[in-house]
Amino acid sequence: MDSPIILIGPMSAGKSTIGELLAQKLNLPQHSLDEKRWDYYAEIGYDTTVAAAIANSDQGKPGLIRYWKPFEAHAVERMLADYSEGIIDFGAGHSVYEDEQLFARVQQALAPYDHIILLLPSPDLDESVAILNARFVQMLKDEGVEEVDTTLLAVNEQFVRHPSNHRLATMVIYTKDKTPEESCAEIIQKLGVKGIGL
Repeated sequence: MDSPIILIGPMSAGKSTIGELLAQKLNLPQHSLDEKRWDYYAEIGYDTTVAAAIANSDQGKPGLIRYWKPFEAHAVERMLADYSEGIIDFGAGHSVYEDEQLFARVQQALAPYDHIILLLPSPDLDESVAILNARFVQMLKDEGVEEVDTTLLAVNEQFVRHPSNHRLATMVIYTKDKTPEESCAEIIQKLGVKGIGL
């Protein structure tokens, strides 16, 4: 690949899972922004005390997510500077920005890249919200969470409906009724990668 494959999309869209499969099939490294973001956030003064105070205030998790935004934009810029090849999967919030200046920074950082793939279950956004939030709830239950914070579901709905992802993506892959392996194969086929045994 002459350019990294960058996967974006809301929570539970399959970015990490499909990213891992792509990395295996294409014999490329996988880089997950969620695994590296805290180091990048710290570079520009992320304050865990401030973050905790916001999360525990009336602003709650939506306020915390707003606090994250400048740090997320910085993390995208740093990630793309550090990793010029392989599969890069973004955290859900790293490609959604209300602030046009932050969006412009991320758009500029991504401008040189040809393979920015948005993963969604369906072109029907209502259906995508329902599928992704059902997956997210099940994931939390599997992890032992008894009561799901509904504000997280509202945040994920915003991630689905917000135009940022579509504005950044060079390709959209719809995953409903497909296994991760099938979605991986579709990406490889659409990118025109030759000589890959699937």
